[in-house]
Amino acid sequence: MTKVLYITAHPHDDTLSFSMAAGSAFIDTYKEANPSHEVITVDLYKEDIPQIDADVFRGWGKLQTGKGFEELSDNEKAKVGRLSELVDQFVDADKYVFVTPFWNFSFPPVMKAYIDSVSVAGKTFKYTEHGPVGLLTDKKALHIQARGGIYSEGPAAQMEMGHRYLDIMMQFYGVPSFEGLFIEGHAAMPEKAQDIKADGISRAKDLAHTF
Repeated sequence: MTKVLYITAHPHDDTLSFSMAAGSAFIDTYKEANPSHEVITVDLYKEDIPQIDADVFRGWGKLQTGKGFEELSDNEKAKVGRLSELVDQFVDADKYVFVTPFWNFSFPPVMKAYIDSVSVAGKTFKYTEHGPVGLLTDKKALHIQARGGIYSEGPAAQMEMGHRYLDIMMQFYGVPSFEGLFIEGHAAMPEKAQDIKADGISRAKDLAHTF
């Protein structure tokens, strides 16, 4: 069965967020078009996404020296164990849909923490004599993001770091197909905001049939 991770990094729901409105339209249409596929929602604002901190490094270090998981402290067990769950869930999926707002030219920090949690050697990539090689060569991914200004082209394009970062990471993991769906300009042109939103939702529904 095809598994899809619907990964959202937004504190608002689809009634307040243009990103989430387009995301909801996409995933609802996708489910209708692919009733046999399993869609798993990963709400990063509600999930436990551990930071890679001193506990994690100590726990990883103990495991690398041959100590058993039971020899880790309670904090180390909780964080290292949760990180292992997250990367295993990520690797087990076939498709990824990331939904984020555009904050400070990127996305919320919880998304970076999530990407850190699934960037694990031997799971999503491996080291070779020729450098790192991605292991997720049979996956595909999509990023849905609303941006108040225009950042997909023009003079501000060089300032966009969220989609570019995800693009680099998907390449690093070996994911061969990564698309972007952007809803742009609603803050710069408030008089057109609802039309921009409606167009984004329409494009999201269309894309759901081919993703």
